[in-house]
Amino acid sequence: MENIIRNTQANVMAAALTARCKAARLVSRTKAALKNREAQGTLDVAITVLISIVLGALILAGLYLIVNSTVLPTITQRIKDMFNYAG
Repeated sequence: MENIIRNTQANVMAAALTARCKAARLVSRTKAALKNREAQGTLDVAITVLISIVLGALILAGLYLIVNSTVLPTITQRIKDMFNYAG
């Protein structure tokens, strides 16, 4: 009976030690992850790409408005004048 109690006590102590070691490793990995600043460049690049996409979309929308309001009616009128030539 004493042997069973000692074995159980040893198993509990080993499990507690294992849990404590795993917790310490988890804490150290968490600290290392929080101190790591290597991905900051990736965030900067992502923001730059997003700004570029938005500016490109605005430029394309502006060109579309200019072409539809100024260039396209003029071209359409010139084509009609070419085919309706009464000379």
